Amino acid sequence: MNDTFSLPRIAYLTGQYPTVSHTFILREVEALRRLGFEVLTCSVRRTSPEQHPGPAEQQEARTTFYILQAAKNPATLLKAQKLIFSHPKRYFGALSLAWKTRSAGLRAALYQLFYFAEATVLADHLQSRGVTHLHNHFAEGSANVAMLASQLSGIPFSYTLHGPADLLEPRRWALGEKTARAEFVACISNFARSQVMLFSDPVHWHKLRIIHCGVTPDRYHSSETPNTPDPQSGAHLVFVGRLAAVKGLRILLEGFTAARVSRPDLRLTLVGDGDDRAHLEKLAKPLGDAVQFVGYKSQDEVAAILAEADMLVLPSFAEGVPVVLMEAMASGKPVIASLVAGVPELVDDGVSGFLVPPGDVDTFAARLGQLADDPALRVRMGIAGRSKVQAEFDISQEAARIGALFAGTGGDMPRPEPYMPD
Repeated sequence: MNDTFSLPRIAYLTGQYPTVSHTFILREVEALRRLGFEVLTCSVRRTSPEQHPGPAEQQEARTTFYILQAAKNPATLLKAQKLIFSHPKRYFGALSLAWKTRSAGLRAALYQLFYFAEATVLADHLQSRGVTHLHNHFAEGSANVAMLASQLSGIPFSYTLHGPADLLEPRRWALGEKTARAEFVACISNFARSQVMLFSDPVHWHKLRIIHCGVTPDRYHSSETPNTPDPQSGAHLVFVGRLAAVKGLRILLEGFTAARVSRPDLRLTLVGDGDDRAHLEKLAKPLGDAVQFVGYKSQDEVAAILAEADMLVLPSFAEGVPVVLMEAMASGKPVIASLVAGVPELVDDGVSGFLVPPGDVDTFAARLGQLADDPALRVRMGIAGRSKVQAEFDISQEAARIGALFAGTGGDMPRPEPYMPD
Protein backbone atom coordinates (compact mmCIF):
# COMPACT_ATOMS: atom_id res chain seq x y z
CA MET A 1 0.00 0.00 0.00
CA ASN A 2 3.00 2.33 0.21
CA ASP A 3 3.39 2.44 -3.55
CA THR A 4 2.48 5.97 -4.57
CA PHE A 5 0.64 4.79 -7.67
CA SER A 6 -1.70 2.57 -5.63
CA LEU A 7 -2.85 5.40 -3.39
CA PRO A 8 -6.50 6.46 -3.65
CA ARG A 9 -7.34 9.60 -5.59
CA ILE A 10 -8.94 11.83 -2.97
CA ALA A 11 -11.34 14.74 -3.22
CA TYR A 12 -11.62 17.22 -0.37
CA LEU A 13 -14.91 19.08 0.09
CA THR A 14 -16.03 21.90 2.34
CA GLY A 15 -18.61 24.68 2.20
CA GLN A 16 -16.10 27.43 1.39
CA TYR A 17 -12.51 26.94 0.27
CA PRO A 18 -10.01 28.47 0.58
CA THR A 19 -10.68 30.87 3.45
CA VAL A 20 -8.38 32.69 5.86
CA SER A 21 -10.11 31.14 8.86
CA HIS A 22 -9.64 27.59 7.53
CA THR A 23 -5.98 27.60 6.56
CA PHE A 24 -5.61 24.30 8.43
CA ILE A 25 -7.52 22.58 5.60
CA LEU A 26 -5.13 24.02 3.02
CA ARG A 27 -2.16 22.88 5.11
CA GLU A 28 -3.59 19.38 5.37
CA VAL A 29 -4.12 19.21 1.61
CA GLU A 30 -0.58 20.44 0.94
CA ALA A 31 0.90 17.93 3.41
CA LEU A 32 -1.03 15.04 1.85
CA ARG A 33 0.25 16.02 -1.58
CA ARG A 34 3.81 16.00 -0.25
CA LEU A 35 3.19 12.42 0.89
CA GLY A 36 2.27 11.46 -2.68
CA PHE A 37 -1.52 11.63 -2.51
CA GLU A 38 -3.42 13.25 -5.35
CA VAL A 39 -5.95 15.59 -3.73
CA LEU A 40 -8.61 17.43 -5.74
CA THR A 41 -10.27 20.28 -3.88
CA CYS A 42 -14.00 21.03 -4.12
CA SER A 43 -16.13 23.67 -2.47
CA VAL A 44 -19.84 24.36 -2.43
CA ARG A 45 -19.31 28.13 -2.81
CA ARG A 46 -16.59 30.25 -4.35
CA THR A 47 -14.84 32.48 -1.84
CA SER A 48 -14.15 36.19 -2.33
CA PRO A 49 -10.69 37.59 -3.14
CA GLU A 50 -10.12 38.91 0.39
CA GLN A 51 -10.11 35.27 1.50
CA HIS A 52 -7.01 34.68 -0.66
CA PRO A 53 -4.36 36.95 0.89
CA GLY A 54 -1.38 34.75 0.01
CA PRO A 55 -0.11 32.84 -3.04
CA ALA A 56 -1.12 29.45 -1.61
CA GLU A 57 -4.75 30.54 -1.21
CA GLN A 58 -4.74 32.15 -4.65
CA GLN A 59 -3.48 28.97 -6.28
CA GLU A 60 -6.11 26.85 -4.53
CA ALA A 61 -8.85 29.28 -5.60
CA ARG A 62 -7.78 28.83 -9.23
CA THR A 63 -7.85 25.02 -9.14
CA THR A 64 -10.81 24.25 -6.84
CA PHE A 65 -14.06 22.91 -8.31
CA TYR A 66 -17.01 25.08 -7.22
CA ILE A 67 -20.30 23.22 -7.15
CA LEU A 68 -22.75 26.12 -7.21
CA GLN A 69 -20.83 27.84 -9.97
CA ALA A 70 -20.92 24.67 -12.07
CA ALA A 71 -24.62 24.11 -11.30
CA LYS A 72 -25.52 27.53 -12.73
CA ASN A 73 -24.90 26.04 -16.16
CA PRO A 74 -28.18 24.27 -17.06
CA ALA A 75 -26.33 21.79 -19.26
CA THR A 76 -24.05 20.78 -16.37
CA LEU A 77 -26.98 20.36 -13.98
CA LEU A 78 -28.93 18.34 -16.53
CA LYS A 79 -25.94 16.12 -17.34
CA ALA A 80 -25.54 15.36 -13.65
CA GLN A 81 -29.01 13.78 -13.59
CA LYS A 82 -27.91 10.97 -15.92
CA LEU A 83 -27.64 8.68 -12.91
CA ILE A 84 -31.42 8.42 -12.92
CA PHE A 85 -31.00 6.24 -16.01
CA SER A 86 -27.62 4.59 -15.44
CA HIS A 87 -28.06 3.90 -11.70
CA PRO A 88 -31.69 4.53 -10.75
CA LYS A 89 -31.34 2.64 -7.47
CA ARG A 90 -28.53 4.94 -6.33
CA TYR A 91 -30.32 8.02 -7.58
CA PHE A 92 -33.59 7.38 -5.79
CA GLY A 93 -31.73 5.98 -2.80
CA ALA A 94 -29.94 9.31 -2.43
CA LEU A 95 -33.20 11.21 -2.84
CA SER A 96 -34.75 9.03 -0.14
CA LEU A 97 -31.73 9.62 2.10
CA ALA A 98 -32.05 13.38 1.64
CA TRP A 99 -35.67 13.19 2.73
CA LYS A 100 -34.90 10.86 5.63
CA THR A 101 -32.25 13.17 7.09
CA ARG A 102 -34.24 16.40 6.77
CA SER A 103 -35.03 18.53 9.78
CA ALA A 104 -38.54 19.70 10.65
CA GLY A 105 -40.11 22.43 8.55
CA LEU A 106 -40.57 23.32 4.90
CA ARG A 107 -37.37 25.34 4.68
CA ALA A 108 -35.30 22.42 5.94
CA ALA A 109 -36.92 20.13 3.38
CA LEU A 110 -36.11 22.60 0.60
CA TYR A 111 -32.50 22.76 1.72
CA GLN A 112 -32.28 18.99 1.46
CA LEU A 113 -33.40 19.23 -2.17
CA PHE A 114 -30.69 21.84 -2.78
CA TYR A 115 -28.13 19.53 -1.15
CA PHE A 116 -29.32 16.70 -3.38
CA ALA A 117 -28.98 18.81 -6.53
CA GLU A 118 -25.49 19.90 -5.45
CA ALA A 119 -24.61 16.28 -4.74
CA THR A 120 -25.58 15.19 -8.27
CA VAL A 121 -23.19 17.81 -9.72
CA LEU A 122 -20.42 16.78 -7.34
CA ALA A 123 -20.93 13.06 -7.96
CA ASP A 124 -20.70 13.56 -11.71
CA HIS A 125 -17.51 15.60 -11.30
CA LEU A 126 -15.90 13.02 -8.99
CA GLN A 127 -16.70 10.14 -11.33
CA SER A 128 -15.34 12.03 -14.34
CA ARG A 129 -12.05 12.62 -12.47
CA GLY A 130 -11.65 9.05 -11.25
CA VAL A 131 -11.90 9.96 -7.56
CA THR A 132 -11.95 6.95 -5.23
CA HIS A 133 -12.50 8.63 -1.85
CA LEU A 134 -14.34 11.79 -0.80
CA HIS A 135 -13.45 13.56 2.44
CA ASN A 136 -15.39 16.49 3.89
CA HIS A 137 -14.36 19.00 6.55
CA PHE A 138 -17.10 19.94 9.05
CA ALA A 139 -20.34 18.06 9.65
CA GLU A 140 -22.82 20.67 8.47
CA GLY A 141 -24.29 21.36 5.02
CA SER A 142 -21.30 20.31 2.94
CA ALA A 143 -21.27 16.97 4.81
CA ASN A 144 -24.89 16.46 3.70
CA VAL A 145 -23.70 16.99 0.14
CA ALA A 146 -20.79 14.58 0.65
CA MET A 147 -23.01 11.85 2.10
CA LEU A 148 -25.51 12.18 -0.77
CA ALA A 149 -22.75 12.30 -3.40
CA SER A 150 -21.34 9.10 -1.93
CA GLN A 151 -24.73 7.42 -2.19
CA LEU A 152 -25.11 8.63 -5.79
CA SER A 153 -21.64 7.66 -6.97
CA GLY A 154 -20.71 4.68 -4.81
CA ILE A 155 -17.53 6.53 -3.81
CA PRO A 156 -16.85 6.08 -0.07
CA PHE A 157 -16.74 9.20 2.07
CA SER A 158 -15.41 10.33 5.43
CA TYR A 159 -15.63 13.57 7.35
CA THR A 160 -13.72 15.62 9.90
CA LEU A 161 -15.73 16.70 12.94
CA HIS A 162 -14.60 20.02 14.40
CA GLY A 163 -17.22 21.65 16.57
CA PRO A 164 -18.56 23.71 18.09
CA ALA A 165 -21.19 24.61 15.47
CA ASP A 166 -21.77 21.10 14.14
CA LEU A 167 -22.19 19.82 17.70
CA LEU A 168 -24.82 22.38 18.68
CA GLU A 169 -27.46 20.77 16.44
CA PRO A 170 -26.43 17.12 16.08
CA ARG A 171 -29.87 15.92 15.06
CA ARG A 172 -30.31 18.64 12.47
CA TRP A 173 -27.01 17.57 10.91
CA ALA A 174 -27.79 13.85 11.29
CA LEU A 175 -24.47 13.03 12.94
CA GLY A 176 -25.61 9.49 13.69
CA GLU A 177 -26.55 8.78 10.07
CA LYS A 178 -23.38 10.33 8.69
CA THR A 179 -21.23 8.36 11.10
CA ALA A 180 -23.03 5.13 10.19
CA ARG A 181 -22.40 5.69 6.48
CA ALA A 182 -18.87 7.12 6.69
CA GLU A 183 -15.74 5.03 6.23
CA PHE A 184 -14.29 6.89 9.20
CA VAL A 185 -14.74 10.11 11.16
CA ALA A 186 -11.67 12.23 11.90
CA CYS A 187 -12.31 13.88 15.27
CA ILE A 188 -10.04 16.80 16.09
CA SER A 189 -9.94 16.02 19.81
CA ASN A 190 -10.95 13.47 22.42
CA PHE A 191 -13.71 15.89 23.38
CA ALA A 192 -15.09 15.92 19.83
CA ARG A 193 -14.88 12.12 19.68
CA SER A 194 -16.87 11.81 22.90
CA GLN A 195 -19.59 14.08 21.52
CA VAL A 196 -20.00 11.93 18.40
CA MET A 197 -20.36 8.94 20.68
CA LEU A 198 -23.40 10.61 22.24
CA PHE A 199 -25.22 10.70 18.91
CA SER A 200 -24.08 7.53 17.15
CA ASP A 201 -24.62 3.82 17.55
CA PRO A 202 -21.80 2.17 19.55
CA VAL A 203 -21.36 -0.30 16.70
CA HIS A 204 -19.77 2.56 14.75
CA TRP A 205 -17.49 3.92 17.49
CA HIS A 206 -14.49 2.10 16.02
CA LYS A 207 -14.69 4.54 13.09
CA LEU A 208 -14.06 7.54 15.34
CA ARG A 209 -10.38 8.39 14.95
CA ILE A 210 -8.42 11.29 16.44
CA ILE A 211 -6.68 13.49 13.87
CA HIS A 212 -5.54 16.88 15.13
CA CYS A 213 -5.59 20.00 13.07
CA GLY A 214 -2.03 21.18 12.79
CA VAL A 215 0.52 23.79 11.83
CA THR A 216 4.01 23.81 10.35
CA PRO A 217 6.17 24.71 13.38
CA ASP A 218 9.10 25.79 11.23
CA ARG A 219 6.96 28.55 9.70
CA TYR A 220 6.93 30.34 13.05
CA HIS A 221 9.84 32.17 14.60
CA SER A 222 10.61 31.06 18.14
CA SER A 223 12.90 32.81 20.57
CA GLU A 224 13.89 31.69 24.05
CA THR A 225 14.37 35.27 25.17
CA PRO A 226 11.60 37.80 25.66
CA ASN A 227 10.94 40.47 23.07
CA THR A 228 12.85 43.66 23.78
CA PRO A 229 10.07 46.14 24.53
CA ASP A 230 9.94 49.54 22.95
CA PRO A 231 10.75 52.06 25.69
CA GLN A 232 7.46 53.77 24.89
CA SER A 233 5.45 50.53 24.79
CA GLY A 234 4.34 47.75 27.08
CA ALA A 235 3.44 44.12 26.57
CA HIS A 236 1.89 43.45 23.18
CA LEU A 237 -1.24 41.25 23.05
CA VAL A 238 -2.51 39.75 19.80
CA PHE A 239 -5.88 38.28 18.86
CA VAL A 240 -6.28 36.40 15.56
CA GLY A 241 -9.69 35.28 14.31
CA ARG A 242 -13.16 36.31 13.26
CA LEU A 243 -14.43 39.51 14.80
CA ALA A 244 -17.63 37.85 15.97
CA ALA A 245 -19.50 37.70 19.27
CA VAL A 246 -18.64 34.02 19.80
CA LYS A 247 -14.95 34.94 20.07
CA GLY A 248 -15.53 36.86 23.30
CA LEU A 249 -13.95 40.06 22.02
CA ARG A 250 -16.13 42.29 24.17
CA ILE A 251 -14.77 40.37 27.17
CA LEU A 252 -11.28 40.89 25.75
CA LEU A 253 -11.71 44.65 25.48
CA GLU A 254 -13.22 44.89 28.95
CA GLY A 255 -10.42 42.85 30.49
CA PHE A 256 -7.77 44.73 28.52
CA THR A 257 -9.20 48.05 29.74
CA ALA A 258 -9.14 46.83 33.36
CA ALA A 259 -5.53 45.62 33.06
CA ARG A 260 -4.44 48.97 31.59
CA VAL A 261 -5.51 50.85 34.73
CA SER A 262 -2.18 49.90 36.29
CA ARG A 263 -0.37 49.15 33.02
CA PRO A 264 -1.22 52.05 30.67
CA ASP A 265 1.38 50.98 28.11
CA LEU A 266 -0.32 47.66 27.18
CA ARG A 267 -1.05 47.26 23.47
CA LEU A 268 -3.53 45.05 21.59
CA THR A 269 -3.63 44.08 17.91
CA LEU A 270 -6.72 42.40 16.47
CA VAL A 271 -6.09 40.44 13.27
CA GLY A 272 -9.18 39.50 11.28
CA ASP A 273 -12.57 40.83 10.33
CA GLY A 274 -16.22 40.07 10.90
CA ASP A 275 -19.71 41.36 11.53
CA ASP A 276 -18.91 42.65 15.03
CA ARG A 277 -16.04 44.87 13.89
CA ALA A 278 -17.91 48.19 13.81
CA HIS A 279 -19.21 47.71 17.34
CA LEU A 280 -15.81 46.63 18.62
CA GLU A 281 -14.14 49.66 17.05
CA LYS A 282 -16.66 51.85 18.86
CA LEU A 283 -15.89 50.12 22.17
CA ALA A 284 -12.15 50.48 21.57
CA LYS A 285 -12.25 54.14 20.55
CA PRO A 286 -11.60 55.48 24.10
CA LEU A 287 -8.39 53.40 24.16
CA GLY A 288 -6.93 55.29 21.21
CA ASP A 289 -3.83 53.84 19.56
CA ALA A 290 -3.54 51.13 22.21
CA VAL A 291 -5.88 48.96 20.11
CA GLN A 292 -5.20 48.35 16.43
CA PHE A 293 -7.57 46.62 13.96
CA VAL A 294 -5.48 45.34 11.04
CA GLY A 295 -7.96 43.14 9.12
CA TYR A 296 -7.20 39.87 7.36
CA LYS A 297 -3.59 38.82 6.95
CA SER A 298 -1.85 36.03 5.06
CA GLN A 299 -0.26 33.08 6.86
CA ASP A 300 3.18 34.66 6.58
CA GLU A 301 1.90 38.01 7.82
CA VAL A 302 0.25 36.35 10.83
CA ALA A 303 3.52 34.57 11.59
CA ALA A 304 5.36 37.90 11.48
CA ILE A 305 2.83 39.53 13.83
CA LEU A 306 3.11 36.65 16.29
CA ALA A 307 6.89 36.90 16.22
CA GLU A 308 6.62 40.45 17.56
CA ALA A 309 3.89 39.69 20.11
CA ASP A 310 4.26 38.91 23.78
CA MET A 311 1.16 36.74 24.10
CA LEU A 312 -1.96 35.63 22.24
CA VAL A 313 -5.42 35.99 23.76
CA LEU A 314 -8.54 34.03 22.82
CA PRO A 315 -11.44 34.47 25.27
CA SER A 316 -13.97 32.57 23.11
CA PHE A 317 -17.31 31.22 24.30
CA ALA A 318 -17.07 28.17 22.04
CA GLU A 319 -14.20 26.53 20.15
CA GLY A 320 -12.96 23.20 18.86
CA VAL A 321 -9.19 23.15 19.21
CA PRO A 322 -8.20 26.56 17.84
CA VAL A 323 -5.43 26.49 15.25
CA VAL A 324 -4.47 30.05 16.13
CA LEU A 325 -3.42 28.80 19.57
CA MET A 326 -1.16 26.27 17.85
CA GLU A 327 0.32 29.05 15.72
CA ALA A 328 1.05 31.20 18.76
CA MET A 329 2.52 28.30 20.71
CA ALA A 330 4.66 27.30 17.72
CA SER A 331 5.91 30.91 17.81
CA GLY A 332 7.01 30.40 21.40
CA LYS A 333 4.31 32.66 22.81
CA PRO A 334 2.18 32.02 25.90
CA VAL A 335 -1.58 32.05 25.42
CA ILE A 336 -4.62 33.00 27.47
CA ALA A 337 -7.67 31.05 26.32
CA SER A 338 -11.10 30.06 27.52
CA LEU A 339 -11.52 26.68 29.20
CA VAL A 340 -13.89 25.21 26.59
CA ALA A 341 -14.22 21.99 24.57
CA GLY A 342 -10.87 20.60 23.39
CA VAL A 343 -8.72 23.59 24.33
CA PRO A 344 -7.27 21.84 27.46
CA GLU A 345 -5.98 19.09 25.15
CA LEU A 346 -3.69 21.70 23.61
CA VAL A 347 -3.00 24.25 26.37
CA ASP A 348 -1.65 22.99 29.69
CA ASP A 349 -2.89 25.50 32.27
CA GLY A 350 -0.01 27.18 34.05
CA VAL A 351 2.53 25.48 31.78
CA SER A 352 2.08 26.81 28.23
CA GLY A 353 -0.45 29.49 29.10
CA PHE A 354 -3.51 30.15 31.20
CA LEU A 355 -7.01 28.74 30.84
CA VAL A 356 -9.78 30.98 32.16
CA PRO A 357 -13.51 30.42 32.64
CA PRO A 358 -15.35 31.71 29.56
CA GLY A 359 -16.92 35.11 30.14
CA ASP A 360 -14.94 35.75 33.35
CA VAL A 361 -13.55 39.27 32.87
CA ASP A 362 -11.84 39.48 36.26
CA THR A 363 -9.86 36.25 35.87
CA PHE A 364 -8.98 37.14 32.30
CA ALA A 365 -7.68 40.57 33.31
CA ALA A 366 -5.72 39.09 36.20
CA ARG A 367 -3.99 36.48 34.02
CA LEU A 368 -3.28 39.11 31.38
CA GLY A 369 -1.62 41.29 33.99
CA GLN A 370 0.36 38.37 35.38
CA LEU A 371 1.87 37.59 31.99
CA ALA A 372 2.43 41.24 31.15
CA ASP A 373 4.44 41.71 34.36
CA ASP A 374 6.61 38.58 34.07
CA PRO A 375 8.77 38.27 30.92
CA ALA A 376 10.56 35.21 32.30
CA LEU A 377 7.25 33.41 32.78
CA ARG A 378 6.34 34.24 29.19
CA VAL A 379 9.55 32.64 28.00
CA ARG A 380 9.04 29.45 30.04
CA MET A 381 5.48 29.08 28.83
CA GLY A 382 6.51 29.80 25.25
CA ILE A 383 9.13 27.05 25.29
CA ALA A 384 6.66 24.54 26.75
CA GLY A 385 3.99 25.48 24.22
CA ARG A 386 6.27 25.10 21.22
CA SER A 387 7.35 21.65 22.45
CA LYS A 388 3.70 20.61 22.76
CA VAL A 389 2.89 21.69 19.22
CA GLN A 390 5.97 20.00 17.77
CA ALA A 391 5.08 16.74 19.50
CA GLU A 392 1.33 16.56 18.88
CA PHE A 393 0.14 19.20 16.39
CA ASP A 394 2.64 19.17 13.52
CA ILE A 395 0.58 19.12 10.31
CA SER A 396 3.05 16.78 8.59
CA GLN A 397 2.41 14.12 11.21
CA GLU A 398 -1.34 14.74 11.36
CA ALA A 399 -1.65 14.53 7.56
CA ALA A 400 0.31 11.27 7.70
CA ARG A 401 -2.23 9.94 10.20
CA ILE A 402 -5.26 10.75 8.06
CA GLY A 403 -3.28 9.61 5.02
CA ALA A 404 -2.90 6.22 6.69
CA LEU A 405 -6.70 6.01 6.96
CA PHE A 406 -7.05 6.83 3.26
CA ALA A 407 -4.42 4.19 2.42
CA GLY A 408 -5.86 1.61 4.82
CA THR A 409 -2.69 1.35 6.95
CA GLY A 410 -3.71 3.25 10.08
CA GLY A 411 -4.34 0.35 12.44
CA ASP A 412 -7.31 0.00 14.79
CA MET A 413 -6.49 2.41 17.62
CA PRO A 414 -8.31 5.75 17.92
CA ARG A 415 -5.04 7.55 17.10
CA PRO A 416 -3.92 6.13 13.71
CA GLU A 417 -0.34 5.23 12.96
CA PRO A 418 1.12 7.69 10.42
CA TYR A 419 1.36 6.70 6.76
CA MET A 420 4.97 6.12 5.75
CA PRO A 421 5.62 6.23 2.00
CA ASP A 422 8.57 4.34 0.55
